[in-house]
Amino acid sequence: MYSRILVPLEHSPSDARVLDYVRPLARMCGSTLVFIHVADGWAARNITQLQLRESEEMRDDRAYLEQIAAELAAEGLATEAVLATGDPGTEIAAAATRENCTLIAMSTHGHRFFADLWRGSVANDVRHRSLVPVLLVRTGSDASSVR
Repeated sequence: MYSRILVPLEHSPSDARVLDYVRPLARMCGSTLVFIHVADGWAARNITQLQLRESEEMRDDRAYLEQIAAELAAEGLATEAVLATGDPGTEIAAAATRENCTLIAMSTHGHRFFADLWRGSVANDVRHRSLVPVLLVRTGSDASSVR
């Protein structure tokens, strides 16, 4: 059913929670996990136009993605890692199409109306842009009370 699952990672503690959900799902479906991190700092957003090199932050993000992919591969799961640059919502939705993914599984922090207006919501942006189903895993301080 879900042959390729795109898993956006934030390079934060929230990643562990979404990984807890996708491990058994990937095993059950025989899925390949495609990990993506969208670097969105100044260098990342201008890397192509200004022909910049990867920043130290981007190199750290790439190493993190590869580490997560290697850890899950060692558990017997098929994995891939993609480092993207630009607007996170746009890039995640585009990667799902480009990488032929059949599901996006990502974390959401459960912000409320004003917080989302102020900071924006990548999860909300992805769910509106995506052409494939999106599984949202709640993380954050009140996540344990939500089942």
